[in-house]
Amino acid sequence: MTEKKVIAIVGATGQQGGGLARAILDDPGSGFAVRALTRNPGSDSAQRLAAQGAEVVEADITDEASLTKAFDGTYGAFLVTNFWDHMSPEQEKQDALNMARAAKTTGLTHVIWSTLDDTRTHIPLDDDRMPTLMGNYKVPHFDAKAEADQYFIDNEVPTTFLRTTFYWDGLLGQMGPQRGEDGHLVLALAMGDSPLAGIAAEDIGRTAYGVLQRGPELAGQTISIASDHLTGTQIAEHLSAALGEEVTYVPVPFDVLRAQPFPAAAEIANMFQFYAQTPQFNTDRDLDAVRALNPRLQSLQQFLTERKDALV
Repeated sequence: MTEKKVIAIVGATGQQGGGLARAILDDPGSGFAVRALTRNPGSDSAQRLAAQGAEVVEADITDEASLTKAFDGTYGAFLVTNFWDHMSPEQEKQDALNMARAAKTTGLTHVIWSTLDDTRTHIPLDDDRMPTLMGNYKVPHFDAKAEADQYFIDNEVPTTFLRTTFYWDGLLGQMGPQRGEDGHLVLALAMGDSPLAGIAAEDIGRTAYGVLQRGPELAGQTISIASDHLTGTQIAEHLSAALGEEVTYVPVPFDVLRAQPFPAAAEIANMFQFYAQTPQFNTDRDLDAVRALNPRLQSLQQFLTERKDALV
């Protein structure tokens, strides 16, 4: 029997990494095995992965030595950070550097780095359409990941750069439809009339699985992904169909969102303004090409139909 190629998955108990772990574990003939990296091997989600056949290993992306140990003996890795754990672009970049160095040290054959576009390529720091944040960024969680791409290049790690986008999963929470005082459901998004590129979080992992199946021939390439490009009105129509109740789209001005009293309001507003005012973000995301890598790619309609009980 041919020995399986072990894939170290950072964030295996999370949304993106969990999608990849399940894709591999659900396909016994894949030729890959899962090494699930987690800070808490005793968690329920980690134990569920172990029960499904994953090797669960303790590791922390803030600790390069733990990553080097966890990567040892593996063929490849899926690497992701979580900006919202700390909301620090500098920590984000340091975590990515730790992973890049560990990947170099262990000589991984193929790495997938979950990254994002550099918003400053399209909206420079001196562009006053949106405020500059933290001195150096327009959308810190985008720009820090984009800067970190260079660490993998500098360390000569064979890397596929998987550029993600808005999670449709956000529509199941506070970004989803809310019931107004008059009892009607309203979808309030700061997108104007522009289409939003979105994808189910688990489909990021499933698409990464397609990249692994293609192999190191995709190293060095940037693959930008989404499942749909939909306007706020179209999203509201899909929500209406899933709920069996009318949902009305209300576009929120960017400055109104920036002024909201929740953490990172300015960053989230800048993010939506970037989505809305950067047509290339969508054109870079060839939906047919994504579907070729991930034949199970869920449209928003499919995603909502399966999760309608979680809505509102």
